[in-house]
Amino acid sequence: MSDAQPVEIPDAPSRGAAHAIPAVLALATAACGGGEGSEPAAAPSTPVATPTTSAITAEMRASRFLGHATNGATRADIDLVVDIGIDAWLDAQFLMDRTISHWDWMVASGYSDVSYRGLTSPWDYSIWRQLIEAEDQLRQRVALAMLDIFVVSIADLVKRWPSFQMGFYMDVLLDHAFGNFRDLLSKITRTRAMGDFLTYVGSAKENGTGEMPDENYAREIMQLFTLGLYQLNQDGTYVVDANGAYLSTYSEVDVTQLARVFTGFEVDTSLAAMDIELARADLVIDPTLNETGSATFLGSTVSGGGYAAVEAALDIIFAHPNVPPFFAKAMIRALVTSNPTPAYVARVADVFVDNGAGVRGDIKAVVRSVLTDAEALSDDNLELASFGRVRAPVQRFTNWARSFNASPANDLWQVPTLESRSQHLGQSPGHAPSVFNFFQPDYAPKHSSTSNAGLVAPEFQIADEVTAIVYVNFMLKVVSEGLASGLVGDYSDLEALAADPVALVDEIALRLAAGQLSQETLEAIRSAIASISETAVDYAQTRIKAAMIMVLVSPEYLIQR
Repeated sequence: MSDAQPVEIPDAPSRGAAHAIPAVLALATAACGGGEGSEPAAAPSTPVATPTTSAITAEMRASRFLGHATNGATRADIDLVVDIGIDAWLDAQFLMDRTISHWDWMVASGYSDVSYRGLTSPWDYSIWRQLIEAEDQLRQRVALAMLDIFVVSIADLVKRWPSFQMGFYMDVLLDHAFGNFRDLLSKITRTRAMGDFLTYVGSAKENGTGEMPDENYAREIMQLFTLGLYQLNQDGTYVVDANGAYLSTYSEVDVTQLARVFTGFEVDTSLAAMDIELARADLVIDPTLNETGSATFLGSTVSGGGYAAVEAALDIIFAHPNVPPFFAKAMIRALVTSNPTPAYVARVADVFVDNGAGVRGDIKAVVRSVLTDAEALSDDNLELASFGRVRAPVQRFTNWARSFNASPANDLWQVPTLESRSQHLGQSPGHAPSVFNFFQPDYAPKHSSTSNAGLVAPEFQIADEVTAIVYVNFMLKVVSEGLASGLVGDYSDLEALAADPVALVDEIALRLAAGQLSQETLEAIRSAIASISETAVDYAQTRIKAAMIMVLVSPEYLIQR
């Protein structure tokens, strides 16, 4: 733990609250499980019950739903869902237009000036702004989940205009968040960002000298984006042979053959070499580099080259029976729970196959199915140790920022990347270390109660004692002072509750954790807040910030149910 910073405890008059923080932090660290490595996870074992200590209100249910569907809920958001209901809220979100694209905002903010050509910071400013400020929160949440599936990292886009490449790629995900999966596959394949990230720009057909086409995209579009390594049943469980062994989805020959299709991609040379438009122009196919012969993979053959062959190959992938359960399970894990039951996966996968109108791949219908499934909304699941997911660091930060209307003093939104494990969150959107993202979907800490129960906890792959302490340090500073960029929270609507520790803590716990803190945790926090004297200077703000920090580090908050 040598690179961890010491926990910063607020000075008096918040001494009582400060003394409560280490105890809650210890609980949060223990919840991390610890351990390294990843193993194939077995089916979940019999769930272990955890106590629910208070009545579940309509406000708690609304906040819980919004925790799945948004990047953070304000009190107004919670009240709206209570008032109009989940279905009406979803309908309104599906109809909501984007206010401005990442591309247009960066241009309007002056980042298209040539001095920013090699910089990645404009992307950070733009993505944090949209995740925190945008009203189309369902679209933002879904697109962020899809960025964790169809991974592109700005770290590998440093040739020219990386922020605009990354911004346009995210715009593609946002524009297709409620569209069709097949259309999304086609669009991301044509983007400069994906072509650069998975290195198929410039990939050439076999030339007789032993040089083979680049296989990166052919492999990852099957393994990570659509099919997975092993054949799946409709409920997401593995197909097995007579000996109980998993059956591979594709072979190395399939990869080699599919790679022939993804040859000849180049940037559009009709545009000037330094033109910013190269960051969003569709890739073109150079016929001198493109394979026009046949390519046989997944039991089907395409030929002729060009985009016609590419689209035919994508049709083959899209029609594969693994795609519905693969995407269904990935979205459930990203939005609701890391260990969905096979029945939950099957219900969502069935919607992928047919949205009720005979359409395959309707992402909007899939999202609605994920968020409104009985397993997602059931009060009973709050008592199951197998249900829920670890809140990823990005989500913890945006939850705070949105719940308490954090905004910068100006409209520059200069929030930097927060990927540093020793200083910040250990995660930042669009900065994944590889195509495998920050964490793998089947990760479980070795020799932990999680892995022993046959469960997975993907987000724990980037969690340990160091990151637990650094997270507390970071959020202590953010909640108390804001970021150096000028992003600060607005706690003015909580000041009227400061004199009542119970009401104050319950309100903060409602917004951040859907009121799911245990009675023991609630009493510890309330007691600490009550110890802060009402005669102290700025006692209201001190109580508010101390309560907020303790909720943000509580295990019941870190494990989202």
